[in-house]
Amino acid sequence: MNNGLNAQSDPTVQPVPASVVEAVDAADTTLSNPKWAVVALGSNLGNRLDTLQGAVDALGDTPGLRVKAVSPVYETEPWGVEPGSQPSYLNAVVAVKTTLPPSSLLERAHAIEEAYDRVREERWGPRTIDVDIVAYADVVSDDPVLTLPHPRAHQRGFVLAPWHDIDPEATLPGHGPVAALLAEIGRTGLTPRPDLELRLPE
Repeated sequence: MNNGLNAQSDPTVQPVPASVVEAVDAADTTLSNPKWAVVALGSNLGNRLDTLQGAVDALGDTPGLRVKAVSPVYETEPWGVEPGSQPSYLNAVVAVKTTLPPSSLLERAHAIEEAYDRVREERWGPRTIDVDIVAYADVVSDDPVLTLPHPRAHQRGFVLAPWHDIDPEATLPGHGPVAALLAEIGRTGLTPRPDLELRLPE
């Protein structure tokens, strides 16, 4: 019996569409070429340090993602609100390597926020956890669902300072070296917290 011939004549065997082949090939390329991404974390409600560590661990548990570096912790005043109207934030930055596309990384970020009961009732409102994708490889995109790099990252010392700590040579796509951006805006309002430490996921 010629199995090959029978398989070709079997009406249930359909050729794989070219679009599917392309998608699989693209996935293979992605898997063999993980991308660097930078994720900013912030918390000003509840046990802030435990929440930040939980977010780091949750990122580390994400299939297709490895946490490669975790920054020192900074304490900062809330952005965009009256001074003293909210508790101060603990902030940190995480560098990851991932095979997830940006959209899937965003879904994971939102899932982590939801796990910690993040409430989105007001802009600049207090939150148990904020998980923001700051940059993904060299991608520059004005997609309203996920703008890359983060549209305000170049103005935020609480993003730039911890990012610079873990990668002094880092560049924010479309804006230039992180060191230069940080020098331009300064470190006012950033309080290093060497007494607090985040661990890499085990």
